[in-house]
Amino acid sequence: MKVIYTDLDGSLLDHYSYSHAPADALLADLEQQGIPVIPCTSKTHAELLVLREELGSAHPFIFENGAAVAIPQGYFDRLPADSCSKEGFWIHSFVAPREHWLALIRDVAGEYENEYRGFADMDNDEVAQLTRLSKDQARRARQREYSEPIYWTGSPGRRQAFIAKLQRVGAVMLQGGRFLHVSGPSDKGQALHWLNNQYTIAAGGQPPLSIAAGDSHNDLAMLEAADQAVVIKSAAHPPPCPQRHQATYFTEAFGPEGWVEGMRHFLKI
Repeated sequence: MKVIYTDLDGSLLDHYSYSHAPADALLADLEQQGIPVIPCTSKTHAELLVLREELGSAHPFIFENGAAVAIPQGYFDRLPADSCSKEGFWIHSFVAPREHWLALIRDVAGEYENEYRGFADMDNDEVAQLTRLSKDQARRARQREYSEPIYWTGSPGRRQAFIAKLQRVGAVMLQGGRFLHVSGPSDKGQALHWLNNQYTIAAGGQPPLSIAAGDSHNDLAMLEAADQAVVIKSAAHPPPCPQRHQATYFTEAFGPEGWVEGMRHFLKI
């Protein structure tokens, strides 16, 4: 069995238009072949519910940069250990809820309050303007459960000091395509390992071959954790540089075109 774990913005989705159209034909082929495509993204549970309908997917997803995994109830034979049932999904989380990280930001980063804007400080219009999402999409993007995205407006040096101060009190800082994400000790790689283990249990101990695709620094842990890695060329920033050297493919094309290029390289289809 094969399982594909994929970043969304700048990878399966175009960085600017959020279109997945160039990948739709391959996605349909993968579904027909029984190869799950698992979004592994900074997006929220609320955003993924809509995207899953667009993609026609009934598979699990990993949200908020690996902070939690959502599995449709009944997808596996039983509820995974240390998981809970919520609105039709089994949820397994790795970090404290968002309120904890908002409190940390308030407590230790007050001196930087004029140098950043968090999603909690923004309304739907402001998030829509920064992300080019519609107002309704921005509303779903603001429904964070385990993390807080930060839009930094200060200097690079002050940004590093801000990061270091939060790291000293237990926060983990991940730079995505647009935002600095504040959360706990989790990442996309940890979530990939956990979900891959659920597939292994379901298959009677036979682990699936995992393929990961991403274009940003916050995808590094996922790219390192998978058996095969597709590093997608970005029009917005330098690509991540995994330490691994084998079974890694760097695309020539951007976004979903690059996603298709990388998947065809490994899947030979």
